[in-house]
Amino acid sequence: MAKIIVIGAGICGLGAALLLTRDGHDVTVLERDDHPLPESPLDAWQGWMRKGVAQFRQPHNFMPGLRAILERELPDIQHALQRAGAARFDMLNPLPPFFADRSARAIDDQLWTYTARRPVGEWVFAKAAQKEPRLTMRQGVQTVGFLTGNSRSTGIPHITGVRTATGEELRADLVIDVTGRGSLSPRWLATIGARAPYEEQADCGFTYYTQYFQGTQPERRGPSLMPCGTISILTLPGDNGTWSVTIFTASDDAELKGLRQADKWTKTLRSFPLHAHWLDGVPISDVMVMSGIVDRYRRFVVDGSPVATGLIALADAWSCTNPSAGRGLTVGFIHAMCLRNVLRQTVEDPIALARQFDEVTEAEVTPWYRAQIAMDRFRFAQMNALRASRDVPAPADELTRQCVSLLSTMTADPDLFRTGLEYVGTLTPVQRILQRPDIAQHIAKVMDVMRGSGPPAVPGPTRDQLVELAK
Repeated sequence: MAKIIVIGAGICGLGAALLLTRDGHDVTVLERDDHPLPESPLDAWQGWMRKGVAQFRQPHNFMPGLRAILERELPDIQHALQRAGAARFDMLNPLPPFFADRSARAIDDQLWTYTARRPVGEWVFAKAAQKEPRLTMRQGVQTVGFLTGNSRSTGIPHITGVRTATGEELRADLVIDVTGRGSLSPRWLATIGARAPYEEQADCGFTYYTQYFQGTQPERRGPSLMPCGTISILTLPGDNGTWSVTIFTASDDAELKGLRQADKWTKTLRSFPLHAHWLDGVPISDVMVMSGIVDRYRRFVVDGSPVATGLIALADAWSCTNPSAGRGLTVGFIHAMCLRNVLRQTVEDPIALARQFDEVTEAEVTPWYRAQIAMDRFRFAQMNALRASRDVPAPADELTRQCVSLLSTMTADPDLFRTGLEYVGTLTPVQRILQRPDIAQHIAKVMDVMRGSGPPAVPGPTRDQLVELAK
């Protein structure tokens, strides 16, 4: 078994640490924030300072895919979330009213989850980590670089630990970077003479305006994430009778910048009949604004060779996208599961570990990134076209076309509705769903029926009215 250092004590870092320590490894988690763990989950929301987590009080979602992982691998965490007040979120309840066929399907019992606000969920994981006998938590420790030892292959540095801001040197068989979107691994790799990882990066192009409420949980009257012309609205249940509402726009949509003001944000949401009732609670936050979110994908095996051995980049430190889809935590756990399984076979061989983890990541995790990027680019182009009163462009590539075809037929067929939720709920990558022999035929048949009608219109203001509301 290995001695492992995990850098970063967010939910994905703690989840990976729990999976690995329960698989027999000795794990030390290094977290630069030094604020002590609050006494209760409610204290976590009110007073936990996590300066190193930019999105700590922004919306997060525990998707059905994550619930399935927790039930199978970390059932005590699932139970602890329930005890902390996590809400049960059933993606099929209620079914859209326009479906006449309301009979159950085999997949229905998979399309639900428990979900909570990020501070509450992280508190549950941190509490469990404190009790784990082979897991050491060290707070207030800032990692500033990698240590190296004898190379395992000519020209490839081998990482043997980390150096902290105080000059302390901590040795390990494996270092796992789970520091999220702000990961500095490429910089630290350059310092030890490693090649740069392959990287794709761009601003995701969206700005998010979020407010939290508490009261009686509102009834859902549409999908959690609903495109509404030149904005989208995201409504998520939280824990202990809380929920969040997010309006997001194109970042360069200057006419809607007024949404950062609570009165204009409220007037705008109230103008959407399917969403206005989400205001029927007590606000427990101001309108919180988030922008400048980066879409990024990195690959640490280039031309068949690792840029370094002894290092793994996990979850958002590997790739990150527009967070409104709510899949980040679930995809991070899928990635952690991949690492645990590969490590079982390659613990004594750093070269094999790097290569096999890269291969498994490309097969099992990268499809989630590619599909999200495809749909984000399409949605961004759609919003810009509507803003300029132009025709909405057709999907630019085959993956986007297939995704749009599936998601646009969800409202017309109860089986495709569930198929779409299987992807939305992070149970199965959309690419794998679209490979099923019957799915393409089913989508084509429903699209023929829909031809000329399009999806149901979302009731709400016109673009001009929306701009007036945000002034």
